[in-house]
Amino acid sequence: MTNPLNLSIPEGTPFIDFTREFDFPVAAVFEAHRDPALIAQWLGPYGLKMEIETYDFRTGGSYKYTHSNESGTYGFTGVFHTVRENEFAIQTFEYDGQPDVVAMDYMRFEALEGDRCRLVGHSVYPTVEARDGMAASGMEGGITEGYERLDTLLSTK
Repeated sequence: MTNPLNLSIPEGTPFIDFTREFDFPVAAVFEAHRDPALIAQWLGPYGLKMEIETYDFRTGGSYKYTHSNESGTYGFTGVFHTVRENEFAIQTFEYDGQPDVVAMDYMRFEALEGDRCRLVGHSVYPTVEARDGMAASGMEGGITEGYERLDTLLSTK
């Protein structure tokens, strides 16, 4: 079963918030965010090939990867500022389709009854216009499909 993505893009603020529940334990969802071999299997929409140049999910680590298909190549970079195992991560997020815009992303991994997990995200953009640009980029579909892919991956482990 796939759980819905709950996305909030409050009018007039530079924020995007989301919640998504998983029918898997926090440790499994966290590890799928940490391990580059797993990241490559689920992050992003269907139909995109992912190439990871670097992915070091730890305090002070960084990442750089691309997604590509017949329509083009889409690059992403960032720095992991704080990572607390099975609990929390703060990272920057830069998308090459929005040059000079850096978002600060916060993710909380919350344990739920039944060995389930809730992921809570909060992204802060430098301006409302930058936030609106990201929201218009197809981000919601990419997050939704990525987490559907994560559900499939975790159900095979």
